[in-house]
Amino acid sequence: MTDDPGLYDPSPIAPPLRWPGGKTCAVWVAPNLEYYELDPPAHPRRKSWTKPHPDVVGYGHRDHANRVGHWRMAEAMSRHGFPGSVSLSVALCDHIPEVVADGAARGWEFFSHGIYNTRYAYDMDEAQERAIIEDSIATVQRATGQRIRGWLAPALTHTVRTMDLIAEYGLDYTCDLYHDDRPGAVNTASGRLISMPYSLEVNDHYGFFIYNMSPRDYADALIRQYDRLAREGEASGTVMCIPLHSYLIGQPHRIGPFERVLEHIAADGRAWITTAGAIADAYKSQVPA
Repeated sequence: MTDDPGLYDPSPIAPPLRWPGGKTCAVWVAPNLEYYELDPPAHPRRKSWTKPHPDVVGYGHRDHANRVGHWRMAEAMSRHGFPGSVSLSVALCDHIPEVVADGAARGWEFFSHGIYNTRYAYDMDEAQERAIIEDSIATVQRATGQRIRGWLAPALTHTVRTMDLIAEYGLDYTCDLYHDDRPGAVNTASGRLISMPYSLEVNDHYGFFIYNMSPRDYADALIRQYDRLAREGEASGTVMCIPLHSYLIGQPHRIGPFERVLEHIAADGRAWITTAGAIADAYKSQVPA
């Protein structure tokens, strides 16, 4: 008897991957463009804020992203040639469309991070979960002209059917498995789904909130992560994801060290600086369904 849902094969052995131009490490940046509610509906399993609602402090801290931090982060990325693959709280399209429009104007790719980051998937029935997926597809299409190809569950919360449903709706990849430095196949009831490497270890939320890193320490961790993956990628192409929250990385005292990371990667010569969708396409072209 086992509780393993069998989402992916246990063996790490896989065919070698090769990235365009002989690059050894595919680097993609995942800005989390999010919308947090000031006074969200309570969920019995998890508090949206550590303080009683309405949490003006928590809300204001995060809203710095959409007023200031996004623009600072986005300018740094554009300056060094890094496109964004946006993990989008889809409600942002309606609440603060200017931020979404800026990402679209920069040629960024968008995938869904649920509707609100203050509402969780725990205990949703199938109809509710389908409604969120359908809303995500329709809203992002209307706001950006893009059909979403990927999924990162809202606040990293799931149901047992999440992977099957997003595959059924034709999405190409999920960022919700943190088990490998290369893309891989996800076993679903229907459709083909790829596990896209998305990092918690070098996520700025973990770096600053969990590991209490200084900006320089976080930048050093990103450089060491990249250098190792670029070296190992000589045997089989690796993937480095840099997940960002602009209310954190877009603070004035953090953006400088982060920009030096972008300079390092861009100048190194081994990085394929790309998007999650392009990585998914490269994987599918090399690995049969």
